[in-house]
Amino acid sequence: MSGDKVSIVLVHGAWADGSSWAKVIGPLTDSGKVVAAPLPLTTLADDIAAVERTLERVSGPVVLAGHAYAGAVIAAARNEKVKALVYVTALAPDEGETVAEVFYRGTPHPLAPKLAPDQHGLIYLPDEAFATAFAQNASADELAVLRAVQRPLSPACISVPVSRPLWKDRPAWFLLAEQDRMIVRETQHFMAERMGARVRSHPVDHAPMVTAPGLVVDLIREAIADTIRG
Repeated sequence: MSGDKVSIVLVHGAWADGSSWAKVIGPLTDSGKVVAAPLPLTTLADDIAAVERTLERVSGPVVLAGHAYAGAVIAAARNEKVKALVYVTALAPDEGETVAEVFYRGTPHPLAPKLAPDQHGLIYLPDEAFATAFAQNASADELAVLRAVQRPLSPACISVPVSRPLWKDRPAWFLLAEQDRMIVRETQHFMAERMGARVRSHPVDHAPMVTAPGLVVDLIREAIADTIRG
């Protein structure tokens, strides 16, 4: 199957936007059409609908990749084009669980930020947390961009039980970030093992698509080669 018939849909997590995939998009264009799906981060249902709309716009078999919170979103996709899922240090609640339940299942990293809604009911990541927990391996310029483009998360995104996740019906790959201070390694391991995912473990932080993009590109290409091109 030629690369121009494959679509790669990238879904950002909380406190981010599509620009978080900037270093991944270029290299992946040799493997297929690449689209970054924009999430409103208003409710889980809104975010799922946004991904479904993006999937409607692409053709051919799809590898659907999600970072962090977006793991729950991509698992709710029901479009038959999706042939493989790629979890980039992402959350994977099981049927009936909420995102918050899996996020807080273990002891937080000592440098993990304290998160709470502001006066508008939205959760922002404190500016200092980008350097201490979200992307501690990022350069100063990279951190400046991450802080500048962050989008707040509504509690409605993480407090709703999910339906049967797609990873029970599609092959999944999981990039386990050993230095993650947002989603601790033990939680990632628990989720990846429960999913039966193909795990690739690396000494990277919570934002490897920014700080170690080559590893993310390699994992997505592996999913394309094994699942779509056979």
